[in-house]
Amino acid sequence: MKYSILKNKNKITGLIMLLIFILAGFSGCGRNKPEEDKESATKHIIVGFSQVGAESDWRVANTDSICGTLTRENGFDLMFDDAQQKQDKQIRAIRNFVQQEVDCIVLAPVMEEGWDTVLQEAKDAGIPVIVVDRMVSVSDKSLYTAWVGSDFKKEGRIACEWLNEYTKKKGIDPKDIHIVNIQGTLGGTAQIGRSRALKDASINYGWDILDQIPADYAKAKSKEVVTDCLNRYPDLNVLYCENDNEALGAIEAVEESGRKIGTDLKNGEIMIISFDAVNSGLSKVLEGKIALDVECNPLQGAALEKLIIDVVAGKRVDKYTYIEEKAFSSDDVINSVIVDGSEQKITTLTEEIMMEREY
Repeated sequence: MKYSILKNKNKITGLIMLLIFILAGFSGCGRNKPEEDKESATKHIIVGFSQVGAESDWRVANTDSICGTLTRENGFDLMFDDAQQKQDKQIRAIRNFVQQEVDCIVLAPVMEEGWDTVLQEAKDAGIPVIVVDRMVSVSDKSLYTAWVGSDFKKEGRIACEWLNEYTKKKGIDPKDIHIVNIQGTLGGTAQIGRSRALKDASINYGWDILDQIPADYAKAKSKEVVTDCLNRYPDLNVLYCENDNEALGAIEAVEESGRKIGTDLKNGEIMIISFDAVNSGLSKVLEGKIALDVECNPLQGAALEKLIIDVVAGKRVDKYTYIEEKAFSSDDVINSVIVDGSEQKITTLTEEIMMEREY
């Protein structure tokens, strides 16, 4: 009897230990703190990564790319923190990384402003900071070592030049183009760049910007915002959505309103332009519901890996690294546009192209 009880106790203890081990393995895309063993300290680069959140399909792909690259197999020991869209949480994470004496800090900031103090603390501790995706606006640019991401204003210019060329080819007068800008999270670099490009183009080409309203890159909020705009602006015929999740929400709002989505603005259709070019967005390009989707490439892991290795080794690196990107349209009316004196190809999307993409 005693043997049986002891045997059962051992089984229960073993199950508890197994559960603890499993839970520890699923604590995030990296561990909350580096292993304290000698092998980890000598053979792996310890990286603290503060990610803005998981607000969109793009962000999830970005996190997967970075976490899938900065692995122990590749020589890294990753500490990951999800900021859940809160800057104060990112600041606390960076201070924790400094206390942990990581080799490098990676920051995907919520917004551009408000980083001087905490980045100065990292610099004083001798820890290099690499910024990814959105920029930081600081008084001293030496507070961060390098940045890797997209040229957001160029993305916006590509979209605006395409809209200008498309409507000219269709014989649509600029004064008959009535746009609502569904903005991303205000203060973020992508929002600033894409909104600025549209504002500049509207002044240059004479378009009517009816409104600009943030939807925080979220589908549900975008649907709510667009529904309201459709009621307030009967002339609305172009929705400039600053990411694919917003475009998906806009599509639902337009369809439920009884209006038709498409590119025939003369006959009352509403054109939707989007950014990111993730799978969910491109599927709507194939359906003709998103007229143009300008890529914002989330696959930054490889470029970031090289930067970290070089920075930790004390090598000189480029301050800014731009990721290669494309633009996809639902038809072949416009095959290219000129942006900043260079030709930008516009790819007519096909199912074959979709199948070849990684995200």
